Amino acid sequence: MNQKKLGETLSGVVEDCVNKVGVDLNTASASLLEYISGVSKTIAKNIVAYREENGRFSDRKQLLKVAKLGPKAYEQCAGFMRIQGGANPLDQTSVHPESYHAAELLLKKLGYSTADIADKKLDGLSEKIRDYKKLAGELEVGEITLRDIVKELEKPARDPRDEMPKPILRTDVLEMKDLTPGMILKGTVRNVIDFGVFVDIGVHQDGLVHISQLTDKKFVKHPLEVVSVGDIVEVKVMSVDLNKKRIQLTMKGIK
Repeated sequence: MNQKKLGETLSGVVEDCVNKVGVDLNTASASLLEYISGVSKTIAKNIVAYREENGRFSDRKQLLKVAKLGPKAYEQCAGFMRIQGGANPLDQTSVHPESYHAAELLLKKLGYSTADIADKKLDGLSEKIRDYKKLAGELEVGEITLRDIVKELEKPARDPRDEMPKPILRTDVLEMKDLTPGMILKGTVRNVIDFGVFVDIGVHQDGLVHISQLTDKKFVKHPLEVVSVGDIVEVKVMSVDLNKKRIQLTMKGIK
């Protein structure tokens, strides 16, 4: 197989996925961030470095603090960056920051608030709008932009992984503060990246299993040799950092 064509095809598929569903700003690797408009290899590495030094992003505006990521790059990339559980619920949607004011006015006019986005109470929002053209004029946005905003608010951050098996929850583990080192849990693999995998263990924050902690049996060149997105795995808690919202997990030493 022609390696150049294979590489180009793979790159195109990844780019399409990024444009369709965006990326999680707090878990995406530098190699994935590079596919986002306005983000160069250097900026992608700087985003990861900023995250490692300062903890998870809580607001899209924090991107402007990343080295070499200026206003122009922010304008291009912000709409593709998703922040789950951040300060502003609109940050978990594809609505661009430039349209936040219009989105907030729209919700207010229809009797909602941005909090309803996270609570997923906006399904059927489009049914309440009788005249898009008139409403677009009132909000001072284009009609197409308004339709895009409504579509995204109804089903924010569509993620095909939501249809995958849910983690098998323990009744005594509901939040990060309930975790203790040595605890063994079952979870669902949500993301596979070069240096490890992120596992949903049901505490509203995915835990990281570093590539070196995936198996006792063999040397692993890439996590996909061991697991795939959607797999149900058994993990052990190594450490929990409540301040930075980081959970370190291992799949080694579990019998």
